[in-house]
Amino acid sequence: MNMHEPPIQWTDFEDIAMKLYERFGQTFDESRIYRIRFTELLDWVIEIPNFAGKKEECNEGYLEMIQAQWVYEWRDNNR
Repeated sequence: MNMHEPPIQWTDFEDIAMKLYERFGQTFDESRIYRIRFTELLDWVIEIPNFAGKKEECNEGYLEMIQAQWVYEWRDNNR
C-alpha cells in the first residue's frame, strides 16, 4: 500500500473510477464499461493499490456507482 495516498474505500466512487481509467484508458469506452460483468469489476477494484475495502463489503449499488463514475471519467478525458 502506498503510504502517501489515503486508503480507498467502496464509497470512494470517483477515486476508484480514476484508478480504473488510469489502468484501462481507451480499452473501455462508455458502452463497454456498462457491459463489464460485476464479477470482473469487483476483482479489478480489489486489485487497486491502496484499496482497503473488503470483497464481502461490496454490493451491486456500489458497482453500479463505480461504473457510472468510470463513464464520467472516460467522458471527461475524451472530449
